[in-house]
Amino acid sequence: MAFRQRYNNLITGIISGIVIPVLAFFIFFFLTRKGLTLDHFIRRMIEADNVTEIMSVSVFANIFIFLLFNRLDMLSSVRGVLGITIVWAFVVFGIKLF
Repeated sequence: MAFRQRYNNLITGIISGIVIPVLAFFIFFFLTRKGLTLDHFIRRMIEADNVTEIMSVSVFANIFIFLLFNRLDMLSSVRGVLGITIVWAFVVFGIKLF
């Protein structure tokens, strides 16, 4: 079974849409931590009220997987990534509001 046929499904898109922002956050953490542990880094984000901004940057990484799936004509996976990105957007909006 070819790669595109095997991974062209909604579940692949949803999992990718969740995992890629988490990986992007950890990359952001490792590049900007300045000797802080993850716990202290998150506390500092909350104190500085930067949570939604950092989440937005992390979720922005979904555009790369979205474009890759679109280029490979894996439209079911594209729908999964787009759907979970919309969910992420509602989460960010909810955190920003409250």
